[in-house]
Amino acid sequence: MSLVLPSADKMAQLAQRMAALGVQESELEETFVRSGGAGGQKVNKSSSCVMLLHRPSGLRVKCQTTRYQGMNRFLARRVLLDKLEEKQRGYVATQRAERERVRRQKRKRSRRAKERILAAKARQSEKKSLRGRVSAD
Repeated sequence: MSLVLPSADKMAQLAQRMAALGVQESELEETFVRSGGAGGQKVNKSSSCVMLLHRPSGLRVKCQTTRYQGMNRFLARRVLLDKLEEKQRGYVATQRAERERVRRQKRKRSRRAKERILAAKARQSEKKSLRGRVSAD
């Protein structure tokens, strides 16, 4: 286990934020697993990846941003608090609505809808073609 930790000020801010959101250390279930990806032998040998579970809300966070377990523990808590804050403020509902709107936009149109759109385009094209210059003949 590495002793690389954030500054005392940042730790105090994190504790203050946890208290403001009503999150206690006893509510968190913390597990350590081996990281993957870049980092060489260090990440293959040590369990520096931190997985946090907030039991009351069921939110789960995984952090393997750095090679150091201490720093990953801090970052995982910060990400968890961000998610809890979003959930409490109702951002989750707006984000879900936005995703649903995009999904509807990307959904394939039915054949009938396509035919209607093409017919409307044809009518518009016909109107535009009639807007040409009037000849003097």
